[in-house]
Amino acid sequence: MRKEFLPIGALGIGLLAGLGLSIPLAHGDAKPKTISVDEIKDGMKGYGLTVFKGTEPERFDVEVVGVLKNFRPGQELVLIKTPHPRLNVTKNVKGMSGSPIFLDGRLAGAYAYSWASFQVEPVAGVTPIAPMLAEMRRPIPPGFWPLEGRGPLPTAAKPAPQKHASLGPREDGATAWNGDPGAYDVEKHAEQVKARMTAGLDSARTVVPAATPLLLGGMSDRSLALVSKLFGPLGLEPVQAGGGGNSVDPNAPMHYVNGGGLGIQMARGDVSFMGLGTVTFVEGQKLCGFGHPMMEAGVTALPAAIGKVHWLFASEQHSSKIGEAARPLGALVQDRQSAVVVDESKTAPTFPFSIDVRGAEGAPKKIWNVEVAEERFMSASLVASVLGSVVDATVNERRDVTWRLVSKLSVRGHGTIELEDFGVAVGGMPDAGEFAHAKIGRAVGEVLNNPWEMTHVEKVESVLTVDYSRDLWRLRGVDVLEPVVDANQNARLRVHLQPFAGPEVTKVIEVKLPEELAGKDVDLDVVPGYQVSPELPSPQTLGDLLANSQKQNMLPKSLVVQYRVRSQGVAFRGHVADRLPSFALDALRPATSDTGPDAFASYARVIVPLDRYVEGTDKARVKVRQIVR
Repeated sequence: MRKEFLPIGALGIGLLAGLGLSIPLAHGDAKPKTISVDEIKDGMKGYGLTVFKGTEPERFDVEVVGVLKNFRPGQELVLIKTPHPRLNVTKNVKGMSGSPIFLDGRLAGAYAYSWASFQVEPVAGVTPIAPMLAEMRRPIPPGFWPLEGRGPLPTAAKPAPQKHASLGPREDGATAWNGDPGAYDVEKHAEQVKARMTAGLDSARTVVPAATPLLLGGMSDRSLALVSKLFGPLGLEPVQAGGGGNSVDPNAPMHYVNGGGLGIQMARGDVSFMGLGTVTFVEGQKLCGFGHPMMEAGVTALPAAIGKVHWLFASEQHSSKIGEAARPLGALVQDRQSAVVVDESKTAPTFPFSIDVRGAEGAPKKIWNVEVAEERFMSASLVASVLGSVVDATVNERRDVTWRLVSKLSVRGHGTIELEDFGVAVGGMPDAGEFAHAKIGRAVGEVLNNPWEMTHVEKVESVLTVDYSRDLWRLRGVDVLEPVVDANQNARLRVHLQPFAGPEVTKVIEVKLPEELAGKDVDLDVVPGYQVSPELPSPQTLGDLLANSQKQNMLPKSLVVQYRVRSQGVAFRGHVADRLPSFALDALRPATSDTGPDAFASYARVIVPLDRYVEGTDKARVKVRQIVR
C-alpha cells in the first residue's frame, strides 16, 4: 500500500437528537449549521460532545476564553474552558481530539490542542470547523482507490537511479523511507519520520496537539520501550490497554456519529495497536475529526473502527481515554493540517502476520495471528514490535537458548521468499528491541518503500524455534600445520572449537593458494559464516531487491576461511564479477555519467559447513613458496 499515516479520532451516537440541534447526529447528508471565528466572542458559552464511557457521546459545558489569530498558517485557534465534573479532574484528555464544540447552537470546531503537561485547569484549543469541512470535501486523487470498497493503489512508483546516484528526498509521503534500496532500517526510518514531523517546530512551544493515545493490547511490558521509540515521535503515546481481536460489539452503532469515538487500527488480532480520538462531524459516508494532523501525510489509507471508551484516566501529567474497537468500519483517507478524514465506504489494505513458536514447552500460547495495516513506515515497525512482544511473552526465560526465526514473505507478483534470523543467547532471549533489526521487518519495509513498482504484501508467516541450550562452539585458536607451502598447493589449518560443555573439537581445513600469491605472505581470516556478507549487485528491480534479501550472509552454521586476492570485483547493473583485471575496470567506467560500477575488494573463500553456530574469529599467516621449474 502506498499511503502514509496513523491514527486519529472520531465517532459517537445519536443522543444529540434530544438536544434540539440542527447538526446531523448520525449517517446523513445534511449540511452543518456553523459559526465563524469572526462571530466568536470572549465569554460565549456552549457545549461539546465526547464519549466518557461506552460509545454514546455526552455533553460537557464550554466557555470561550479568546481567539488566537494565525495560530497555524491561515488558521485561528479558539481558546475554551471546559468546566465539567470529570474534566475538572482530568483537565485535558488524550483521545478527546475532535470532540465537536458548539457555540450559540452552531458547530464552532473541534477540541484539538492542549497546553504543556501538568495543567491545573481544564483549558483547550479549538480548531475552527471551516478548514476541517474543506478537508473533508477535498477529493481523493483519481486512481488511488481503484474500486469502491477496495484498498488503494500505492502512490506512483519512480525508476530508481543506479547506486551512488543521489536518490534525493522522496516526494510521495511524510512516512516514506529516504534511502538506497537495500539499506532499509526500521529505527532510522522512525528518525526520518520524526525529523519531518518536527521540522521547524519550537521544542519549547506550550500549545501542542492533544496527543493520540496508542492503545496496545496483547503487548508485553518490556516491548513497550520499542513501541515508544518507534511510534512516540508520531504523536502517538503508547498506553497498555487491551482489546484486540476482530470481534464486533453487537451494541455498537452501525455508523459514525458526531462526538463518537474513532479508532485507527494499525494492528488487530492477538496483538492490537489502535489510536483513539473523536469524530467532529459526519456528512454522508465521510467524517472529519481530530482537529489537527497525525503526521500530515495527505492522502492515506488505514483501517478505522468505531471506538469504545472504558474510562478517562486522570493524571497530573496528561489524562487519557482508555478503550478499544467496537466495530471495524471504513478507512482513514486524508491526514491534513486541520483534520483527518474517514470514509465508511473504503477498505484499507492489510496483511496477515502469523507466528508459530516451537520448543517452548508449557507456554500458554504458541500460535499468534495479527492483521497488520499496510503502510510504508508502520508495517515494518508493527512487524518488529509484534515479533518482539510475542518473543517476550512466550519464550522469556532466563536461561541459555539457541533460537532460529524462519519467515516467509509473500509479495504480490513476486511469489514468496524465505528469510532466516538466528542466535545463541546466554541467560535468555534478546530483548524485544533487538527484533527491530530482524530480517523480516527490514524486508517488509523494503517492499513497501521500493521505488520501482506498486505492490502489496500478501502475508507474512514466521516460525520461531527455540532450544534451551547453547548450541554453540567458541573458536579457541588456529594452528598452521605447514607455515610454508608451494604455490597451487593447499595450506592446512587446524581449528579448535570449544563447546559449552564437553571436550574440545578440532577440524582441519584445507585452503588452496594459487600461483599468483607466490612469494607472498598470505593472511587467512577464520570467521563464522553469518559474519561474512557476499558481494551483491545494486538492485535494479523489486525482484533484485527480494533476491538480495535472501543472500545477506553465508551459511549461518559454518566457518569461512578467506583471503584477499590481487584482482578487484565489480557489481554493476544486476551482475557481480568477483575478479577482474584493472584494464577491465577502466573500460567499465562511464565517460559521461557519475553512475558507474561498484568496485570491491575480492576474496577467495572456503566454506566449511558445521552442525553448530560458531562464536569468535582468528587469523593465520602462511608463506607461499615460488615453484622453481
